[in-house]
Amino acid sequence: MFAYLQLMRPINSLMMGFAVIVGCIVASKGVLNISPSLLVLGFLTAFFLTSSSMVLNDYFDREVDAINNPLKPIPSGKVSPKNAIYFAVFLAFLGIFSAHLINVLCLTIALMSGIVSTAYNGYFKKTGFLGNLMVSLCVAIPFIFGAAMLGKIPLHVLIFFTMVFLANTGREITKGIVDVIGDKSKGIMTVAVKYGEFFASKLAVAFYMLAVFLSPLPWLLGLLSVYYLVLVVIADAGFLYSSIVLLKNVSRNTALKVKKDVLLWMFIGLVAFLIGSLF
Repeated sequence: MFAYLQLMRPINSLMMGFAVIVGCIVASKGVLNISPSLLVLGFLTAFFLTSSSMVLNDYFDREVDAINNPLKPIPSGKVSPKNAIYFAVFLAFLGIFSAHLINVLCLTIALMSGIVSTAYNGYFKKTGFLGNLMVSLCVAIPFIFGAAMLGKIPLHVLIFFTMVFLANTGREITKGIVDVIGDKSKGIMTVAVKYGEFFASKLAVAFYMLAVFLSPLPWLLGLLSVYYLVLVVIADAGFLYSSIVLLKNVSRNTALKVKKDVLLWMFIGLVAFLIGSLF
């Protein structure tokens, strides 16, 4: 049983479940007029669909893991490849069923997310930039899903979704600089592998700057309070700093540091939207 739990990577799944709740809070601007049971269903949808994606990821990576990570559940023989597929399908069914119990919009988003994550794991992971975009879509979509639980998707949530999508795409490209040697050996055609680390760093920075450029809009349009602006300026400064660091020294160690730091800037941006919505 523990081996199946390992396949699910529950921490990742829990984070995506909480992202749905955050999306709902941001969309409602703190006035949650839906039942707690719907919140639970939203959380479970993201949890189960993410868990299914994690299991599929290990299934498709089983041959590489047999060399690099032989102790993982599938290469170690604790879970057979066939049972892993059955388990992934079961988890996906639970996620889709949970979304079905909320509303049609949530069901549609859940189905789309499941298709994208399955396609990424099965084929598009090796395509590089297109794969980066698919990962970013799956990372950002829980916030849209959270808003959809209320039956509509407000403008400030769409802006938030776009900012998360852009920032995470920059981070995925930066990760490609970190993993360029391993990706090249596996035939994964990341931007860094195809065009070189320097070009990849410039493209990553372009995505970071697009996210920064969008950040004042929710306040300028009167969608969020001034508290949002105060916090998002900190996140923007972080993105600017990381961008300068990456462009000044394009190396594996620098990209590794930037990849980690960007998570902090994204988290501060998330807090900014929460605070700006609640107060």
